[in-house]
Amino acid sequence: MGLSWQQGPLSAGAIGHFLTPDPLPQRLLFAERLRRRMRVQFNDTWIADSENVILLHEPGRYPVAYFPREDVDPRALVASGKVTQHKDLGDTTWYAVQAGDRTTERAAWELTALPEHAVELQGRIAFAWRAMDAFYEEDDRLLGHAADPYHRIDIRNTSRTLEVRLGDIVVARSEHPVVLYESGFAPRWYVPRSDIDASRLSAVEGQTFCPYKGLCDYYDIGTAHRAAWSYRNAYSEVGRIGDLVSFEPDQVEVYLDGKRLELEPGQKIVPHGVDRGLDVDEIRHH
Repeated sequence: MGLSWQQGPLSAGAIGHFLTPDPLPQRLLFAERLRRRMRVQFNDTWIADSENVILLHEPGRYPVAYFPREDVDPRALVASGKVTQHKDLGDTTWYAVQAGDRTTERAAWELTALPEHAVELQGRIAFAWRAMDAFYEEDDRLLGHAADPYHRIDIRNTSRTLEVRLGDIVVARSEHPVVLYESGFAPRWYVPRSDIDASRLSAVEGQTFCPYKGLCDYYDIGTAHRAAWSYRNAYSEVGRIGDLVSFEPDQVEVYLDGKRLELEPGQKIVPHGVDRGLDVDEIRHH
């Protein structure tokens, strides 16, 4: 989560509110200079390379990077003649992207009739994330979407007791769980496998992907579908939850110091699919 996605302060589902005497507009857009070098790769060709990217935060969307036209290879853009309307920012002119023997339609766009308050986006090109081969900051590939500078994860140890039950069955009991706080989401509690009755977990097919934590595996517990999950090879930045297990409090009973946890606002996560052309080995290597 960041400014505008899921429960962020600029999203439709914000769990907080601005302390202002007058109500704010239902849709607030926020643009800022990224202050990081970003590059775009298409068909093994660098088609954009800039240290002057503007990141646009728009309600209900991941951040979108806008590159100055002078930092985009002009040979890469082919006008499509297609113009659509952005609900806040006016005309959107679309381009096909080409490099070598490959062309992808509607893979880039430019805001061409901007209102006066948004002119800083004038003359800038954005690229469809899944239409490109990859986006990079310096030499490191970005996974999932443009990195949101307002996304933060903190992991803390706790001596509180966490117990997970399915009816009369104790699935897990730990006196040293780990709690993960993630940018506005409700806390998530992770339990070492040594504190879990492993016979109660049935691995299920299908993984999701978090750009900040890595690949996520899921487990059924009895008839409770996908009631638990684990980042078995969590990224080093969040390595403390690697191979620990967390449980959905709306699927099984989760008790913290004897008090049952409920599904709070901000606790239901929208999972990511894996980027086009991005394989499991590359995610694990990251």
